[in-house]
Amino acid sequence: MEQSGINIVKTKGRVSELEKVPAINSLNGSIGIAHTRWATHGKPSDENSHPHCDSKKNFAVVHNGIIENYNELREFLSGKGYTFYSETDTEVVPNLIDYYYNQDENNDDKRILRAVASTCSRLEGSFALEIISNYMPDKMIVVRKDSPLVIGKTDSENYISSDIPAILSYTKDFYLLNDYEYVVLSKTSAEFYDKDLNPINKQTVNIDWNASAAEKEGYPDFMLKEINEQPKSIRETIGSRLTADGKCSIEGLDLSKEYLESVNRIYVIACGTAMHAGLAIKQLFEKLCHIQTEVDIASEFRYRDPLVDEKTLVISISQSGETADTIAAVKLSKSKGAKTIAITNVIGSSISREADYTLYTHAGPEIAVASTKAYTSQVVLLAILAIHFSEVLGIQSDVVSQLKSDILKLPAKVEETLKNMDIIKEFANRVYNEHDIFFLGRGIDYPAVLEGSLKLKEISYIHSDAYAAGELKHGPIALIENDITVIAIMTDPSITPKTISNLKEVITRGAKTLVITNQDLGDKIFDNVVTIPDTNPLISPVLSVLPLQLFAYYISKQKGLDVDKPRNLAKSVTVE
Repeated sequence: MEQSGINIVKTKGRVSELEKVPAINSLNGSIGIAHTRWATHGKPSDENSHPHCDSKKNFAVVHNGIIENYNELREFLSGKGYTFYSETDTEVVPNLIDYYYNQDENNDDKRILRAVASTCSRLEGSFALEIISNYMPDKMIVVRKDSPLVIGKTDSENYISSDIPAILSYTKDFYLLNDYEYVVLSKTSAEFYDKDLNPINKQTVNIDWNASAAEKEGYPDFMLKEINEQPKSIRETIGSRLTADGKCSIEGLDLSKEYLESVNRIYVIACGTAMHAGLAIKQLFEKLCHIQTEVDIASEFRYRDPLVDEKTLVISISQSGETADTIAAVKLSKSKGAKTIAITNVIGSSISREADYTLYTHAGPEIAVASTKAYTSQVVLLAILAIHFSEVLGIQSDVVSQLKSDILKLPAKVEETLKNMDIIKEFANRVYNEHDIFFLGRGIDYPAVLEGSLKLKEISYIHSDAYAAGELKHGPIALIENDITVIAIMTDPSITPKTISNLKEVITRGAKTLVITNQDLGDKIFDNVVTIPDTNPLISPVLSVLPLQLFAYYISKQKGLDVDKPRNLAKSVTVE
């Protein structure tokens, strides 16, 4: 916002492209809005880039989310004489604000705020909005519904972002907004209003993250830095929850023995990598707690009328705490009477305010889109949670005491694993030009190969599939041909012979193999073997996934791709 009014400079592409636009250097204002758009409506183009103005150029808006009824609103506004210049859903917002502003005959200080509130009442979908106006040159209005938005406060400035790490270097004091809470911001003030525009009070929350954790600190990429931070993030996640003398306790989680005995089913709800973390601990919950445990994709769970009631415990997992489908699944579960536990990494995130209980992984900021340290921290925290439930239930088991010891040893074993990965880099450099790669694993190794396959797809753009090894002969073996790459994990001695048999089938058909194992496999039938430290099979995915994280990383680097920001992906998926 300049003295002459709203001035917009925008272009498609990365922020570095915007820096090349000459007009960017001539901007001179004290308030501004910007957005790195993830295309939901309209192709990436200058016209579809944010911010968007109304056709009279009195209001400008940036929007994170999706307006599901934008076609209806666009038709309504076109009938009122408004013109549209882009293909985006967002452009209806400033035009609708202008429409309601002109319908309001009360020319007082809240006229713009009322126009924004009237607009939001018409919007269906999710949104986090930043709004500036020629009528309000020194202030901004922000509001959210089902999309993340935080306000960072300092003595001299206010910052607005969809993600805490983006502004962590400026402040650690944040205002956290609930749905339909409106904020009128100036450089040094923040006025808060509820859905009915009644004034409300808000207190800041201090986010105790080290700002340097959101910097590369000498690493070429955030992803490599975060892979190497896993010993620390796992150690921090264990924290005081599991002590050297074997005491297990989770502060703030007061689920009683009587309640846990009444639970007949645990649902673990998540998306993507977080869902793989859930799969990795399904067996552990059933073995330690004797409760049937189901892992479900959040986007599927909410649309199939799941069998959830007061005897159901729902555990949701979301690194950012802003995953739209997972949050919706939590809300649905609560409406059906279930108790809910959120596993997240971000204090004050939407899911933490929705769930009955929240457990934080303490992994620190994760900047790279492809999740690494969040995954291993989630698996560790869920394992500790299963132990805690087992002890509350009074289920005595030698497995539990051994598992505690093995979890405490994980940080050192992760560190040891990461030091010996030259073979992974060499193998990645040999196969980076391939178009198809297959992953195999049985039992507890299956979730790990699912995660390894996902990492490869995310950042290298190589087609890959992961299969439960026993399913190979039920169809996928038809895809195996000479010189194709097959990667397998074998960490559970009880089923290793079965997986070896499956791998022999692909070898006879000409496949080259990479095997990740904690065992001495004897004969030299495999082309490449990566040995990882031995640990309890129930938590082996924490170690076995590490070579696969690095495999994906090295392939992406060899192909010259942007490791931290893969195409078409966002760190937090805040729309359905």
